[in-house]
Amino acid sequence: MDIRGKRKNHNSIHISKDQSLIPPQVPDLPSVIRSVSLRSIAVVFPIGRHARRYNDNKLIELNEYGHSIVFEEKINEEVRGMKERPGDERERVVKRKRLLFSVVIILLSLFLSGCALGHSAWWKEEVLLHDGQTIIVDRALKRGGRHEITQPSSITEHTLRFTPPGSRKSILWKSEFDPSIGYSTLDLIVLDMVNGTPYIVAQPAGCLSYNKWGRPNPPYIFFKYSDGRWQQIPLDELPAEITQPNVLIDLVEREIREAEKATGFVSADSIRKRNNLIKGVEFRSIIRIPLEPGLGNTSCPELVYNGIDTWWNIHLFKDQPSYEACIKECNVEQYLGEYCPCDRLFKNQK
Repeated sequence: MDIRGKRKNHNSIHISKDQSLIPPQVPDLPSVIRSVSLRSIAVVFPIGRHARRYNDNKLIELNEYGHSIVFEEKINEEVRGMKERPGDERERVVKRKRLLFSVVIILLSLFLSGCALGHSAWWKEEVLLHDGQTIIVDRALKRGGRHEITQPSSITEHTLRFTPPGSRKSILWKSEFDPSIGYSTLDLIVLDMVNGTPYIVAQPAGCLSYNKWGRPNPPYIFFKYSDGRWQQIPLDELPAEITQPNVLIDLVEREIREAEKATGFVSADSIRKRNNLIKGVEFRSIIRIPLEPGLGNTSCPELVYNGIDTWWNIHLFKDQPSYEACIKECNVEQYLGEYCPCDRLFKNQK
């Protein structure tokens, strides 16, 4: 994502068409079954006395969070061929070392390329509902794109799966990658159920997402599960019983793994303590009146998307002397018709 200053007083945010803002794709070398972090690496070679215990296609496993990546390759067939074919033992040893060296180089290249396979995490949480019941939910995220060395990459997908009390059918909620901003648009704040109906409270993830969702204040997006799907609802349809954030908000994978060690899930008490460390009144409880300007996401500048790859500050158009001048600016910045804000800004001059 590049920040461009084409005008002295009007900054834009440009969504690059490069790999940094596209969900991570698997390189063409081996075939990856499941993408996870490359932090923990185990290389498995089907060589020697117990070679046939391994699946014919399994060569390398990269393991984290109890999930594995499997590279499928035919190299192991060649390895067994080395053992079975007669020949000089020294030659076979050299070939094995070359194979090991090649595999290590591939792994290091993937690791040092900035998580070319992306990064995924899975975990369970104990969610305390407003009526005192608790449920265990499954959460997952995927990360991808460029990022600062000391910062995690952006979340490109965020999912929650749970089974309501008394039901056998699981329900999935998902915040997906949005190409107009380069990452997943929503952060989960609350999951609760009132009279058997699930509700979710989420918050736009960052300033681009806040503008994408129409700059809500209070700064939340509300959903109700009805007729087999999630439907966005206004604040006044959110039951009054729902008052407190009850899921992990700040998703730091290292802390999540530490928190779930003892029980296999992040406890409701741990969630409460970790959420209390987050600054912002909108995270202490669900605010039902508008925040004062400048608090939370309301401090984000108003930005307008051109429908292609750029967000411009609204003042680039608002400060124009006339409707015609505003339209001209939209044309200069290649705004698609429905994205140009001039009609609403100069509705009395049309």
